[in-house]
This record gives sequence, C-alpha cells and structure tokens, in this order.
Amino acid sequence: MTTTFFAAARGRTGARGGRPGAALVVIAVAQLMVVLDATVVYVALPHIQRSLGFSNSGLEWVITAYALTFGGLLLLGGRAGDLLGRRRMFVAGLLLFSAASLAGGFATSPAWLLTARAVQGVGGAVVAPTALALISTTFPGGPARSRAMGVYASMSGVGGALGLVVSGLLVTYASWRWVLFVNVPIGIAVALAAPLTLGESPRRRGSFDLLGAVTGTGGIAAVVYGLSDAAPTSAGAAHWGDAKVVAALAAGAVLLAAFAVIEARGRHPLLPPRVLRDRDRLGANLIMLGVGTANFGVFFFLTLFVQDLLGYSALREGVAFLPLTAALLVGAAAATPLISRIGARPLLIAGAAASAGGMYWLSRVTEHSGYAGGLLGPSLVAGAGLGLLFVPLPMVALSRVAESDSGVASSLVNTGRQVGGALGLAVLGTVAWTVTANSARARVAGVTRAAAEQHALAAGLDRAFLAAAGLAVLILVTAVVAIRGRGVHAAQA
Repeated sequence: MTTTFFAAARGRTGARGGRPGAALVVIAVAQLMVVLDATVVYVALPHIQRSLGFSNSGLEWVITAYALTFGGLLLLGGRAGDLLGRRRMFVAGLLLFSAASLAGGFATSPAWLLTARAVQGVGGAVVAPTALALISTTFPGGPARSRAMGVYASMSGVGGALGLVVSGLLVTYASWRWVLFVNVPIGIAVALAAPLTLGESPRRRGSFDLLGAVTGTGGIAAVVYGLSDAAPTSAGAAHWGDAKVVAALAAGAVLLAAFAVIEARGRHPLLPPRVLRDRDRLGANLIMLGVGTANFGVFFFLTLFVQDLLGYSALREGVAFLPLTAALLVGAAAATPLISRIGARPLLIAGAAASAGGMYWLSRVTEHSGYAGGLLGPSLVAGAGLGLLFVPLPMVALSRVAESDSGVASSLVNTGRQVGGALGLAVLGTVAWTVTANSARARVAGVTRAAAEQHALAAGLDRAFLAAAGLAVLILVTAVVAIRGRGVHAAQA
C-alpha cells in the first residue's frame, strides 16, 4: 500500500487539476485523522478516568459520544457538501474538529470532555463524506480513481488500529491530553492546504432535512444509551427492567420509525430510498455496519485485556497493537490490485471469513494466556481480514451512483462503521459485563479474590470476542447472499 500511495502521490493518477499527489495527501490525512480519533483515546482511558473521575460505565461514553454524533450526522454532512460546496464544507469540518480537539485537551470534568468529543464527531461527520466525494470530483474514472480510492479505504481501515499505537506513545511520553491536542496542528495544516490542492464543487439547489437528522440521530442515541445503561458492571446486576432503560429503548424505536417515514415521504430526504434499492450498495452498507459493530467492541475489549490481564504499560500496549496494524495494511495492500482482477465479492468473502476466524481464536484466550501465545496470532488473522474488507466496500457502495446522490452514498459508507461502533460497544459491553458479573458471583472456594476477578474478567471478554465472531459470520453470509460483484469497478466508473 505504501508503494501505491507514493505512486499516486508522484502524479501518475491523472487527477483533475494537475496536483494529484497533493490532493490525495490532503484527503488521506484528513480521513486518517477522523478515523484514528475514534480509537486513539482507548489506551488513554484509564488515565482519563483517574484524571477526571469518570465512573466505569461513564467511561465508555468517551468513545460513544464521538461515534454517535459522527455516525448520526454523516448524512447531513454529506448533504451539506452537495448543497454548499464540498471543499468549503471539508475545510469547515476540519476547523471545527480541530477546535473541539483543543477544547477537549483542556477538559477538567467528564461533562466538558464528553461535550468536546461530541463536537469532534460533528466535525468528523462533515469531513469524512466530503473527503470521499472529493475523490470522485478530483480523480478521473479508471485506474486513477481506483488507486485513490484504495488509499482512502486503507486510511479508513488503518486509522482504527493505528490510533491504539499513537495513543500508547502519547500517553507514555506526554499526557493523555495530547491524544486530543495532536489533532490541532494536523487539522489546521490540512485545512490551509485544501484550497491550494482541491477544486470546489458547484452549489446545488435544495434544502436540509433537519427533521430527518434529528429523528435519526436521536433514535440511535436513545437505543445506544438504553443498551449501555442496561449493561451491568463486574460487581452488579443487569438493569434491563429499569424504567429509564425501557423508556430509552422505546423512544429510540419510535424515533427511528419516524425517520423511516420522513425519508420515504420527504421532498429532500437525507437518505433517498432509491440509494438503497441497489442490491450491491445495500449489501456493502450492511457489511460496513457489521464491521463497525464487531470492530469497535473488539478494539475496546482488547485494550482491557492487555491492560488489566497482561498488565502492560501504555507504551507497551501501543507496541502490542503494531502487528494488528501491519496485518491490516498488508490486507489492504493486497486487496487494491486484486479487486480489478478477481472482483470485490471474493475479497469480501475472504475478509469476512478471516475476521470471523481471528475473533473466534481470540475467544479462546484465558487469564493465563500470554501475548505471543494468546493474542498475536488472532490479531494477525483478524487484521488481515479487516484489510481485505475495507478496500472493496467503498468501491461497491459507490458503484453506479448518480452524481446528485454521491454525497449521501459517500456518507453511508462511513455511517455504517460509526453507528455500528456505537452499537457494538453497547451490545458487546452488555455481553461482556453480564458474563463477568455472573462469573464473579460464582467464585470458587479457595481461590483468591484477585484471581477470581481476573478469571471473571477473562470470561466476560472471551464471550464478547465470541459474539464479535458471530457478527463476522453474519458479515460472511451477507457477502455471499447480497453481493453480486457488478459494483466491483465503482472507483473506475
């Protein structure tokens, strides 16, 4: 993939405007930054908890607050780019993201940090879809766009794993606050470079579907809140019968139903039904939803395993995730040339099968497993599988899409991953903490309290990994049933 990137950067992509290398660097760095920020705080979570006084259940919202606004507002961000100009909104999103990162780095309370993380998500929701849409307006159809799309997809996939590595380095040599501060100079530099390297798209007539954005985002937030609040801690019971849990889940269902009605009947919907009538596109977005649901939860619980069971420092933990990052890069690098030879469907099937196998392998580890014998092998297999998935998915999702719908189609590619991430933390968290609590209550006589707690945590994490493997199997089934392969050359259309 490194070779592909620099081949494009040297100008062999034939981009419109004469500066293909600089344009691709700007788009790729912006996408890497917003995706990386979804996981860069993982390793820093214990430090954030001690510094700001987060509760165990509240700590997950450092991740979820970003994922919710990012995923929930992506459709609105894509629409804004279509109507107001993609480069203009790209720059605005970068500046908002940078300002929120700066504010979050100075947080002195949980509420302050969560607010900053939510605003970061708003900025990311504008940057991500406009970045992808800018590829289609900057690079002509054919191999040029295919290579550019491959770089973009690689940044989307690598960002999550790389965030764990970067976080370990920053926490060790600086402070947890630098996982947020680091975005500021990068975001400003990219915002300043964008007008010099990217062309502007024309404005279009239309209106914003604010009611659709409110009902869609509110519905997702209510469902995730209900699932997160129902999950027990290692010392407590589940709260599925609590009134606020029932109310949140019911409100989420009503809001999502209202969103569906609004989109079906609206004159300018955020999600026009025609976009999802294409079988390949629908399948690709369902797969991305599944990838996000499994991926975010696995990363979160892997950090807990490495920190609490292996006892790694932040730096050592960051290094421990390097093989996963490398495997993901290798998978993505292999997928980029293969997609034009064998098509997207075989890559999606192979990637889903490898991901399922790696996650199932993870579910076999115990509190006695070491890194080399327990985590290294599964990480390599799952990482390679994810790399094979991330490259063809946006190509299939954007195949044969009308120019007027390119913004919303680009938004959907990112929406599934981000919304899936928020749901994954809630669902897999419920599974993990329920098993942990049950195992802790069934403490065996003669076993020390510390050993019993470690065994209970390992049991909960293993069950979460097994649930993630089940989700990967559903991704495999979706790839087999829904993807026909006609959208393989979406980037070349």
